[in-house]
Amino acid sequence: MAEETTNGAAPTQPQQAPQVKMNVLTQYIRDMSFENILARKPVSGNVQPDVKVQVALDAKKREAENQYEVIMKLTITSKAKDTGESMFLLELEYVGVFHIEGVPEEQMHPFLLIECPRMIFPFARRIVSDVTRDGGFPPLNLDTIDFVALYRSEVQRRVAAQQASTPAN
Repeated sequence: MAEETTNGAAPTQPQQAPQVKMNVLTQYIRDMSFENILARKPVSGNVQPDVKVQVALDAKKREAENQYEVIMKLTITSKAKDTGESMFLLELEYVGVFHIEGVPEEQMHPFLLIECPRMIFPFARRIVSDVTRDGGFPPLNLDTIDFVALYRSEVQRRVAAQQASTPAN
């Protein structure tokens, strides 16, 4: 069946979106610290932990073309629910180096702080599990992090901070 044309013009092809290419070039632990605070104190009875996880993300362009570095900083504290005494503190800076092509400039920031952390998170989760287990605690299996919600809340926080620092006329 022949394609129809209007006014003798060639049929129009739908415009294709640019093809996004992303490769994880490397990932590594930049910095890590684990303190077993509970081991320094006498333990009595069964202690129920209250675990808090803080996540901070950062991204920067590398010198090589189309390469970016994404840093995930996890700060995990565990305190006894009944006494509030610290049990352990884990700080982890986990870095992924990515080669990214085809992402429009205006979408690069959210891409770097949503998609890239999503790719490296399972590896950071495994490190947390292994370190807490090797540190004398049951393995801590982190819940999946909603990086879209994290990104949106950070954007809202920055907008609010900017509005608060801008003097009213």
